[in-house]
Amino acid sequence: MNKDTLETVNTLLANPKNIVVIGHKNPDGDAVGSCLGLSFFLKQRGHTTQVIMPNDFPEFLKWIPGCSDILNFDKHTDQVTKAIEAADIVFTLDFNALNRTGNLTETLENVKAPFVMIDHHLSPDDYAVATYSDTSMSSTAQMVFHFIEALKGVDEISPEIATQLYVGIMTDTGSFRFPATTATTHRVIASLIEKGAKNSSIHQNIYDTNSQDRMKLLGTALNNLHVLPEYRTAYISLSQQELDDNNFKKGDTEGFVNYALSLKDIVFAIIFIENKQEGITKISFRSTGSFSVNEFARAHFNGGGHTNAAGGRSEKPLQKAIQHFISILPAYKNALNHDA
Repeated sequence: MNKDTLETVNTLLANPKNIVVIGHKNPDGDAVGSCLGLSFFLKQRGHTTQVIMPNDFPEFLKWIPGCSDILNFDKHTDQVTKAIEAADIVFTLDFNALNRTGNLTETLENVKAPFVMIDHHLSPDDYAVATYSDTSMSSTAQMVFHFIEALKGVDEISPEIATQLYVGIMTDTGSFRFPATTATTHRVIASLIEKGAKNSSIHQNIYDTNSQDRMKLLGTALNNLHVLPEYRTAYISLSQQELDDNNFKKGDTEGFVNYALSLKDIVFAIIFIENKQEGITKISFRSTGSFSVNEFARAHFNGGGHTNAAGGRSEKPLQKAIQHFISILPAYKNALNHDA
């Protein structure tokens, strides 16, 4: 965080404020963990805080300290609207464009309070009076740690905050295996463990508590795995019927795309998930090496994210979305085989 941003933040937080902390639509572990961690820290500093999410988040995250106090815009529309209208400051975490908040976008576009952005995604919009953006960071949760560090508050990190930030970093780094996991990331994790984060139990709560339905859904997904060797690409698909047959719950497909990416010689992996309620096909992209799924998603599927992890969507039904995707691949054949 640069000097000007820090000075702006210190000025904004000089006196007790009414603050809302907002994550993105379909919040993941980084969004939930970073928002809760920042909220708890600001509350300890004498501010009034409220964490808001545009919609619900996966069940496997709902044990995290403070989760029960999060307001969900889809379920608590009036409460969220009043909280935002009463805010002196709005922190937006783990996204950098207001349209990433879904149905909450219009409300945020009319906010009079100043915004503070903390985010690690590419191409941030210019809506905040203070923007802490760093695309080299492993996660927004790691950035919140450095934000707290810049405010000279590391000694104030409680076991609850340590747990919240640990969850965010662990989930967004794929358990510390993605390229953005640096030596600094590990030093931050070590500090969080020293502050009370129980690494083994956190991992178990996130990854080792599977329902039978989720395991059967994974079996269905792997049965739908297709490999396109000439493009070093593999994809998985799940229809709405397959989701329904396995009692799908939000978050059940988390990490499925990584099974496709784990195949030998594969550098590009995709999962297509039909969502008939929204009338779209949701898509997650993963890659290894220099192939940018962020650029691919932005160019073809109304999405974006990071170089090696991005999301997108198609207005086409599932099979047509897959066909459209395959039709695009020839233009990327050289890039996908660059390191072969």
